[in-house]
Amino acid sequence: MEKSLNQPKVLNAWCMYDWANSVYALVIKSTIFPIYYANVTSGYHGSDMIPFLGFTIKNTVLYSWSWAFSFLVVALIIPLLSGIADYRGTKKRFMEAFTLLGGISCIALFFFDGSNVEYGIFMSVLASIGYTGSLVFYNAFLPEIATEDKYDMLSAKGFSLGYVGSLILLILNLALLTTPETFGITKGLASKLAFLMVGVWWIGFAQLSFRRLPKGSPVGGTLRENMTKGYRELLGVYRNLRHLPYMRYFLLSFFLYSMGIQTTMYMATIFGKTEIHMEDNNLIVTILILQAVAIAGSYLFAWMSGRRGNKPALYVQLIIWIGICFSATFLVYTSNDFYFLAVTVGLVMGGLQSLSRSSFSKLIPENTDDYASYFSFYDVSEKIATVVGTFSYGLIEQLTGSMRNSAMVLGVYFVLGMFFLIRVKFPRVRQALTTS
Repeated sequence: MEKSLNQPKVLNAWCMYDWANSVYALVIKSTIFPIYYANVTSGYHGSDMIPFLGFTIKNTVLYSWSWAFSFLVVALIIPLLSGIADYRGTKKRFMEAFTLLGGISCIALFFFDGSNVEYGIFMSVLASIGYTGSLVFYNAFLPEIATEDKYDMLSAKGFSLGYVGSLILLILNLALLTTPETFGITKGLASKLAFLMVGVWWIGFAQLSFRRLPKGSPVGGTLRENMTKGYRELLGVYRNLRHLPYMRYFLLSFFLYSMGIQTTMYMATIFGKTEIHMEDNNLIVTILILQAVAIAGSYLFAWMSGRRGNKPALYVQLIIWIGICFSATFLVYTSNDFYFLAVTVGLVMGGLQSLSRSSFSKLIPENTDDYASYFSFYDVSEKIATVVGTFSYGLIEQLTGSMRNSAMVLGVYFVLGMFFLIRVKFPRVRQALTTS
């Protein structure tokens, strides 16, 4: 009901989940794990060509394809689980289950040492499934707890809390990695402890969110209806897009530029290590700076959207992203070049994700009471975009032998995204959204 919207404790609890899970995004996805993975796989096997399930493959290509596989799994199973969650009122339970899966998988990475490549890839895939799966249900809470005029700043607050929390843990991990002898451990053990701490942090702080977020009301229905409802809802949303041209164009734009954003976030550290040959600690510090800039970037573009509207703010960010891909292809050859590029990525990384989430919320039909279906379609679109983006990134590197060619293709995705965004018109802010 409308009277249940905008409750400060609930809004803060929702934002706190970003604080809880963003340590995975920073430590496992962006910094320490990619570096550790590259070091231990090439170190143990003597080169960057490593065995996997009876095949020999370049470790960086396997890395990008494993991410693609994890997102494909999520894209396939989320409609099934979303349908069950809607009917049984168990959205929060599924969010909790994916959190446990992701957190425990991060802890299990403690035992990955390079000799067990299949184990390391399997656990990293499970952690990715846990992370992305939980975000589907997390995002779907937004219209149920806040009015539309709160979306932009609330979304930005969540991302910013996530950056702050992840920075705190990364600084602690960096202290262990740079001076492991001070703590009587090796650098390899310091990396493994980082994976362990991510899992504990993620699961622990998530309890603050689960304590306050609404449980949801069961709708009922048979088991068969539950199992097919999500897919039928996705098909229903797809059919509705014929009558929602602005949402259709926005989703096309979002799909295209998401291929670039998500792939950049997953592969940036590997790019710096492989193409720029940066030292491990310098890479981690670079990503740390990127995260700090991203906090300001989230609020900057939320403020810009409030002053100028969502569309101009999205335009500016996409133009910057195109410049980033061009620079990565032709201009970035030294550590200083990479530092500058990382600062620029940080400026637009969180801002475009945050603003995309809130922008899509504004395009959901005002008279609907099924926000979960639209957010499920949004999330599946993002997951498939990530599958295509990361797979194409790895494929181009495999065929050409250079990540720079992959970066050039990412720039094309952003250009095409801008083309479809031109045709989007956002409605005026509605005062409130009613929920069941």
